[in-house]
Amino acid sequence: MERRRPLRSGRWYARSVNRYLRTTALIVVDVQNDFADPAGSLSVAGGDAVIPTINAEIGRAAEAGALTVFTQDWHPESTPHFAKDGGLWPVHCVAGSWGADLHPGLDAPRDASRIRKGANGEDGYSGFTMRDPTTGEEIPTELDSLLRDHGIERVVVVGLATDYCVKATALDAVRLGYETRVLTDAIGAVDLAPGDGDLALEEMAAAGVGLSKSETR
Repeated sequence: MERRRPLRSGRWYARSVNRYLRTTALIVVDVQNDFADPAGSLSVAGGDAVIPTINAEIGRAAEAGALTVFTQDWHPESTPHFAKDGGLWPVHCVAGSWGADLHPGLDAPRDASRIRKGANGEDGYSGFTMRDPTTGEEIPTELDSLLRDHGIERVVVVGLATDYCVKATALDAVRLGYETRVLTDAIGAVDLAPGDGDLALEEMAAAGVGLSKSETR
C-alpha cells in the first residue's frame, strides 16, 4: 500500500475559519469516565476541563460535514495491561462499565463512529494499532480502514492522554501517511513522571505532527 507523505506546512489547517474539509477527520481519543472524570480510576488532572474545547471541535467538524471518530479503551476484567495482572496500570475502562463510557459531557452522537481497543487484553494506546503486552505483536484496529473508506487525508487529534493514547494515535497517523495535527488545548497528560506530557509533544513534533491551539470565535 502506498503511503502518502505528510505535509508540514499546516496550510490545510488555516485555509478557512472552519478547518474541516470532507477529507479531514476529527479523532477524539478516549474521553472516557475513567480518564476524564475526577472519580475515574486513572483520572487525568484537568481531563474534564478540556471537554468544552473538544465539543467545539466536534461542532466545527459536524458543520463541515466532516467525519468524527471516537476511540475507547475497552478492556476485559483481567489483562496483562493491568497492574493486578502484572502490567503497569490500575484497572480501568472495563468493557461495559461506567469507567469505559464516554464522559457524559462529551457531545458524542449515539450513531457516531467508535473504535474500541484492547478488548482481548491488548495494550490499546493507539487508535490505529493494539499490541499484545506479552509478545509485543501489533494488530490494526478498524480505524485506518474507516478513514480510507471515507477518503480521509488529514486528521485532527484531541483527547486523553497526551503522553500515551494521544501520542500513539498521532504518531501512527503520521506513519500511515495522514497529515496530522494535535490541538494542545484539547488534550491532557497523565504525567506519570513529571514532564511526560511535554516530552510527548516534542516527540510528536519531531515526527511531523503539527501542534497548535484550537481556533476561537
